[in-house]
Amino acid sequence: MTREQLKERVRRLPQQPGVYLHKDKTGKVIYVGKAKALKNRVSNYFQPPESLNAKTRQLVSHIDDFDIIVTETEFEALVLENSMIKKYKPKYNILLKDDKGYPYIRLDTSAPYPDFKVVSKPAQDGARYFGPYPGRVAARRAIDTISEALHLKTCTRVFPRDIGKDRPCLNRHLGRCCAPCTGDVSPEEYQALIGQAVSLFEGDAKKLEKELTDKMNEAAEELQFERAALLRDRLRAVQKLGTRQHVVAGAYAELDAVSFVQGQTRACICVLHYGGGALQDKEYTLFSLVESDPSEVLEAFIKQYYAQRGAVPKTVLLSHALEEPDAVAEYLSSIAERRVELAVPQRGERRVLTRLAETNAREEIERREKQSERRHKSLELLQHVTGMTALPLRLEAYDISNFAGQDTVGSMVVFVEGQPKKSDYRKFKIACAANGQDDYASMREMLTRRVQRYVDGDEKFTPLPSAFLIDGGLGHVRICREVLDAYGLTTPCFGMVKDDRHRTRALVAPDGREFGISATPALFALIGRIQEEVHRFAIEYNRKLGGKKVRGSTLDNIPGVGEKRRAELLRHFGSIESIRRAEEGELARILPQNTARAVYEYFHKED
Repeated sequence: MTREQLKERVRRLPQQPGVYLHKDKTGKVIYVGKAKALKNRVSNYFQPPESLNAKTRQLVSHIDDFDIIVTETEFEALVLENSMIKKYKPKYNILLKDDKGYPYIRLDTSAPYPDFKVVSKPAQDGARYFGPYPGRVAARRAIDTISEALHLKTCTRVFPRDIGKDRPCLNRHLGRCCAPCTGDVSPEEYQALIGQAVSLFEGDAKKLEKELTDKMNEAAEELQFERAALLRDRLRAVQKLGTRQHVVAGAYAELDAVSFVQGQTRACICVLHYGGGALQDKEYTLFSLVESDPSEVLEAFIKQYYAQRGAVPKTVLLSHALEEPDAVAEYLSSIAERRVELAVPQRGERRVLTRLAETNAREEIERREKQSERRHKSLELLQHVTGMTALPLRLEAYDISNFAGQDTVGSMVVFVEGQPKKSDYRKFKIACAANGQDDYASMREMLTRRVQRYVDGDEKFTPLPSAFLIDGGLGHVRICREVLDAYGLTTPCFGMVKDDRHRTRALVAPDGREFGISATPALFALIGRIQEEVHRFAIEYNRKLGGKKVRGSTLDNIPGVGEKRRAELLRHFGSIESIRRAEEGELARILPQNTARAVYEYFHKED
């Protein structure tokens, strides 16, 4: 289907909530989205390409058709969207692995000597359930840790049926189990220990510490020193357990902090679970680099995450605002079967929690990223954003610099695989600028000389780069294109455009197309670094030439001006041209009167 046919279909869409499914030429669903008003939302995909982000441009280039499903409400659209994403697993949607289980811990309270077991999900069987947990390993670790602290049994024997059938196991002799197998522990005594374990699973370690402390003091007062020592050891184990926070409060968690962070090669969402006023657990999900809006990514994540997890806390704090928070909150409330609050804190203690989640996400990204990987990903992004046919492994950047309109020079820096290769840097003295400052003419001369040296077979100017990067705007890059065309070269070239704060904001092609880079951290960092380096190299060469000229002639010819006064003049006025334009009174502010007059007269002999 042509683009015009797609636009015509969009014009006939209803202004109702619903779900849209974009398809490629094979009929495969490649993206599922929801909308308050289908016509408005879907029409956004068919705007001019330069107004879309890189991911959306890529998606739109593969859209051959689309379907819609109209719903009664926005909430119904949200639920249907999640269902369609699970069904089709579209390439351009944010997808979580749905094979990750969130198990629970089950406690059969009807048994006289109950066990804690790991199960896939709760059932309506009268048992108590704790969770969900990030995985079976985490759930098993929680059981083992609490069992060790409270000396609960970990064997598979069933009591009282198996009491006295076998000798006590090694855990009894190591002091790790209270050994109900001996018959010395009554069901009531064991149930008391189970009650203490439940307090820990619910995240209420403080309550248990107080209970154990009271019992220990009571035993000591009654001179039951062995029992007091046992309670003391159990208290220490519980305190250590609370400090390490190995127990996950799960369904009893009161609050989650969810933050999205984008790195150079990966993005990460970190979820911190809080319960009982303390951090209970952390989970994170890593993505390959995400070019979507953070609010879109977060919304897609939390819908899938809590649907898979099956449990939602009372409050979910987010690092970024969602486009449709009310619908998402309603969806989470339907999972939790109670009201769930969504909030984006801007200050105070809640903001501290989302910042902590951001810090955890950033650390996870940095742990996974390698420098070489980051550089390679940056080059892939540059290729993707600009549409270059090959990975730009070699980049050359060019800049022009002059000293108060004089001593114009050009610089060429080279980056190979994202790193500067200083042995390939080159400097140019610009001859055409002798008659005045003309950046365009200077750039033309430098590029012509560089390409001619390549054509002549000069090894110092071989090979050509994957792309030419010009420090300047549309006019400068068009000069580059003209030079390359004159030699029959098809090498891409782009201008590096800065914003009002002197930061690189975009690349511009000779045909006027701009490629925004400020929203892509890895690409923004790469281009910004290249632009700073070529500018530094040009200024450094210019100053070197200017310094030689100053030291070898101009100021040294003036009576009374030595090395110290020459340095003071240049530090104060910045250039020879500024000294030349200065009035005698201005010069006298930093020089003795007779020396100031000598300097002034030297530059005004003809006057």
